[in-house]
Amino acid sequence: MDWFPNFLVFALLGGLGIAVIAAPLGVFMVWQRQSYFGATLAHSALLGVSLGLFWEIDLTLSVLIFSMLIAFGIHQLAQKTQLSSDTLLGILAHSSLALGLATLSLQNTVQIDIMGYLFGDILSVTPSDLILIFAVGFITLIFYLYHWRDLLNITLNPELAQVEGTRVKPIQLQYVLLLALMIALSMKIVGVLLVTSLLIIPAAAARRLARTPEAMLLFSILLGISSVILGLLTSMSLDIPTGPAIVLVATLIFLLLLSKKAPG
Repeated sequence: MDWFPNFLVFALLGGLGIAVIAAPLGVFMVWQRQSYFGATLAHSALLGVSLGLFWEIDLTLSVLIFSMLIAFGIHQLAQKTQLSSDTLLGILAHSSLALGLATLSLQNTVQIDIMGYLFGDILSVTPSDLILIFAVGFITLIFYLYHWRDLLNITLNPELAQVEGTRVKPIQLQYVLLLALMIALSMKIVGVLLVTSLLIIPAAAARRLARTPEAMLLFSILLGISSVILGLLTSMSLDIPTGPAIVLVATLIFLLLLSKKAPG
């Protein structure tokens, strides 16, 4: 269909795939108050870009690998350091972002659209990106089918969950690694600086509509999908960057629902 070119199809499928993956990760991020953790991983992803350019390897692959290494490192440090979690995350977020930008600035022979990585370029999504997105979506589905109840128990009371036999630390590690994968893949959709918004805002908005965890997950998926579709349409009609448009639409939906009393 000439009136709906392939790059728009890829953009739409990529955005919808990320929205569906972000929903289950985002609801637990909101429940466990881990938004700063997501922001730290997002800022660290830019260092993966700079290292990928330095080593001349595929940028998507370098970001995926580096984001997972950072997620694993944060998880391990949180278990051993005496620093509070927000202090540790703040140090890692800003230092990795600064190191990434400094490394990029030293590579004078490399021409790169840094704005595309900071704010996303959904129209550059390729079929190989879609394969990665749907693969991570499948992995996320399997993880939640097996560990949905465990994650709920950990969110309510990790110590009690541990006593009842839940493998708290391995499950938490798997969760943060999935979060790292999602953030790395989302870089093209909404960019490093906005990716956490796609995790948090639909989940926070869904909280105003849902009475149960399962309902909140469903509403989060629907609101995320709506934000991507309406954001893409807004970007096309107003000629503004698509990543920020998606986040602005999600924010508008949240504000509209903010006046609604949350179910009891």
